[in-house]
Amino acid sequence: MRMPIFRGMKRWGLILSAVLLSSLLLAACGENSPSILNPSGPVALKEANLFWFILVVATIVFVVVETLLIYSIVRFRERPNSPTPVQTHGNNTVELIWTIVPSLFLFVVLVGTIYTMFGLTNFTSVNSRPLQIRVVGHQWWWEFDYLNEHIVTADELVIPVGTRIEAQLLSQNVIHSFWVPELFGKTDVVPGHNNMSVFQADNIGSFRGQCTEFCGLEHAHMNFYVIVKSQDDYNTWLSSQEQSASSTPTDPTALAGQKLFLGSGGCQGCHGIVGVNLKDDQHLNSGQDASVLVGPNLTHFGSRREIAGGVLQWDPASCVVVTGSNGQPTIQNPDACGLYQWLKDPLAVKPGTDMVIRSLSDTEIAQLIAYLESLT
Repeated sequence: MRMPIFRGMKRWGLILSAVLLSSLLLAACGENSPSILNPSGPVALKEANLFWFILVVATIVFVVVETLLIYSIVRFRERPNSPTPVQTHGNNTVELIWTIVPSLFLFVVLVGTIYTMFGLTNFTSVNSRPLQIRVVGHQWWWEFDYLNEHIVTADELVIPVGTRIEAQLLSQNVIHSFWVPELFGKTDVVPGHNNMSVFQADNIGSFRGQCTEFCGLEHAHMNFYVIVKSQDDYNTWLSSQEQSASSTPTDPTALAGQKLFLGSGGCQGCHGIVGVNLKDDQHLNSGQDASVLVGPNLTHFGSRREIAGGVLQWDPASCVVVTGSNGQPTIQNPDACGLYQWLKDPLAVKPGTDMVIRSLSDTEIAQLIAYLESLT
C-alpha cells in the first residue's frame, strides 16, 4: 500500500515543481513590458552586452561544474567490493586549482563590469549640444524641468532622437529610483545627494519608465514615459511648450472652468499655469526651483495623456463635454474619461495622493475638463 502512495506523491511533486518553475520563468512576461534585453540607446546597449557577457561566463562555469559533477558521480560511484576511495584532503595542487580557477572567472567578470561602468557615458550623439533636464521625484509622480529651454512638464519626458540627455536627479522627500529599461539602468534619487543619469535614445517611440525604489503607498503607480521624437517634431513641440497659456479662453465652458480653477476650486494653491495664475511667470518657467509647487505644472496639460503618475490615461475624445438635461455642461461618458475619475475622487484612484480637493459637481468637473483640454 505504501509504494503506490509514494509514487503518487512523487508524481504530484514533479508536476508542482514544473508548474512552479514555469510560473517563475513567465513571471516577467507581459504585454508591452519594457525589457533591458531590448535596448534602444547606447547606454542600454552596453548594459545589455554586459548582461550577455556575464551570462556566457556563468553558463561556461555551470556546464564545466555540472559535467565534472556528473562524471564523478558515474565514474566513481560505489560498487560491490570496491576499495575505500583515496582521500585528497591536504592536496595542495587540487586546492590551488579550485581556488585559482574560480578567481580567474570572477576577475574576468570584474574587468568586464568596470569597463562597462566607465564607458556608459562615452557615446557619440548626432546632436553635439546635450539636453540638460532636472528630474524631480515626488510622491508619486515625476517632474521634468528643461533647464535651458525654460519649460516644465510632468510624467512625460519628451526628447529628440540621437541627443545626449544629461538628467540631474533630485528628491525633496524620500529615496526614489529613476529607470527606463530600454534606455538606461537604475539610478537612485536621494534627498540631499544629487545624482546624474546620462543617456540617449536612438529610436523614435515611447518608452515606459518607473520608480524602482519603494517610496511609499503608491510606489507601484509612479510611472512615466520618455517620448522620443525626430528633431523637427521635437522643435515643433518645444515651440508650443514655450508659449504661455491663454489668459482668457474663448469657449464659455472653458472660461467657467478657468474661473473655478482660480477661485473656489482651490486648484491654484498647488498647480501653476504660466500666463494665468503666477505673479512671476518666470518663477515656474525658469527651471531654477519649479519643484516648490505641490502639484504638476499644468501650462500645457492638454497636450499630455498621462494622469497621476500613469495611473490613468485620458483622451479628449473620451471626455466629450455635452449639455445635460439641466442645461448645464456634463461629461457624455464619465466612465470612459480618466480625467473625470481623477477630479471626481482622486483618493479613490490613488490613495495617499496630495490631490485632495473639495467635492465637485459634475457640472464643475465638466467645466474644469473643458479648461484643461484647452491648455495645449
